[in-house]
Amino acid sequence: MRNPLLPGFHPDPSVVLVDGTYYLVTSTFEYLPGLPVYRSPDLVSWEHVGNVATRPEQLRLEEVPTPGGVWAPTIRYRDGVFYVIVTVMLGGRGCVVFTATDPAGPWSDGTPIPAVDGIDPDLTWDDDGTALVTFAGFPHPIRQVRVDLATGEALEDVRELWAGTGRYAPEGPHLHRRGEQWYLLVAEGGTDRGHAVSIARGPSPTGPWDSNPANPVLSAAGTENAVQNLGHADLVETPDGGTAMVLLGVRPVGFGHSFSPLGRETFLAPVRWVDGWPQADLVEPTGTPDEEIVLAQDLGDPAWLAVRRTPAEVADVRAGSLVVTADGRDLDDPRPWFLGRRQRHLTATLSARVDASGGRGGLAARHDETHWFAIEAEDDGTATTVTARASLAGIEHTWSAALPGGGIDLRIELERPPEGFVPAAAGGGIVRLVAAGTVLAEFDGRYWSFEVAKSFTGRVLGVYASAGTVSFTDLRYRGTDDVPQEIS
Repeated sequence: MRNPLLPGFHPDPSVVLVDGTYYLVTSTFEYLPGLPVYRSPDLVSWEHVGNVATRPEQLRLEEVPTPGGVWAPTIRYRDGVFYVIVTVMLGGRGCVVFTATDPAGPWSDGTPIPAVDGIDPDLTWDDDGTALVTFAGFPHPIRQVRVDLATGEALEDVRELWAGTGRYAPEGPHLHRRGEQWYLLVAEGGTDRGHAVSIARGPSPTGPWDSNPANPVLSAAGTENAVQNLGHADLVETPDGGTAMVLLGVRPVGFGHSFSPLGRETFLAPVRWVDGWPQADLVEPTGTPDEEIVLAQDLGDPAWLAVRRTPAEVADVRAGSLVVTADGRDLDDPRPWFLGRRQRHLTATLSARVDASGGRGGLAARHDETHWFAIEAEDDGTATTVTARASLAGIEHTWSAALPGGGIDLRIELERPPEGFVPAAAGGGIVRLVAAGTVLAEFDGRYWSFEVAKSFTGRVLGVYASAGTVSFTDLRYRGTDDVPQEIS
């Protein structure tokens, strides 16, 4: 077993087993393409095979504010068809169900379900084949409605299903059948340190429900566990016939283990059944294998992300260079000219050779419009002005230097703090912004973490332009989860 299962920004996982193969989707909020689809033969090795939402009209994110967009999908399978149901929040399409016969895509344009006016929809079918959508309402008690998936029409009035155990914010419901019993799995406690997995069971998918007397099934709240915020789980059968849950968590680092630079990731927890109830132990991280890769310049690569627009709208490939042309929108804009990929390791470097002779731009790490840092170049033909930039809650700090004109090597270095590092500084890791081998800025990464930005996403590393045309060659990502040697 490897944990995290999917490193980097991968919250709210849902999984389904089909003919011996596992398929998993996660939330993407304001990014396109939306809803990544991963495939695995064994719950250990995962391949990113595609994305559900590859066309802007499938989600309609153009005017959706942060942290709106794609929240908490569920993936299911029935009679040769894959289903992904999701809510596109705060001005998007609302609850939508997408279908495909191949999970790698293409997926349908989606059918809205107007009766579902909450979040985190789940999909199952009763004994006569009627679809039931279970979701978290506003306020939060879990609700349910039968629907016609072909038309999106509700077949009955929405009803309240379960109020949870009394913890804050019951949400993220998933229904599973085991023998003659149905199980209703929910998240409670919010998606921060109080996050927990709770469960109830009943004779049918509509209840009535008996709460597990040992709830929560799993929570890291109040512990020193290396993975925190555990919750929002989905159950699945393991290759050996057992049970496991996929769930989200964060890996906080630094003194006090308080800040999580990568955001919410996907983890796996084995499940054992005791007296008809599932139990699971706290998740321990095993780390992600080291990577050193030249990032693909194929914009069809499913790992690329752009903000409220597709990667192909942001960049193109010319003569071996990745080229971004901007119209004056900067990183603080809701639709920046930014193209990135998830940071997957606690220590990572993004580097590139940058030609800014026709514009202004560089490398950036983004959480949202108000929390990002970057190093950019602007070449006037005789000299290159290089600027390190850091935006914290919309307040920008800059450090500049003048260097000889021509292409320049830029680098973002993100370093995990050593174990036993007592001073408060570097509570979320160390950030260095480097131009031509010179460190322009070094600062504490805690302010660019999930706990501070609160944008529901995680760090996305990439390239951008804010004016004119900027070209990037030799774009590389290096990452490791090895812990630096302790500082005495």
